[in-house]
Amino acid sequence: VSAGYDAHRADPLAELDVTEHGYAEVSRLIGALSGRLGLPGIALTLEGGYDLDALRASAAATVRGLLAGRSDEPV
Repeated sequence: VSAGYDAHRADPLAELDVTEHGYAEVSRLIGALSGRLGLPGIALTLEGGYDLDALRASAAATVRGLLAGRSDEPV
């Protein structure tokens, strides 16, 4: 999965409005789908994100979302 965080609302290069919760929710859906398909895991590749605080928080939210999706728990 291409893990680009430049869509975050704090990113200086984009004018989008994605939050950490948004990244977590998308990741939860990916985790749930991969579990249903019986995939053993998911690989993430960091691509974008230029606000370091937002990048840190979004990456952590992504991991939480993937784990929650695999366990069917809310983020």
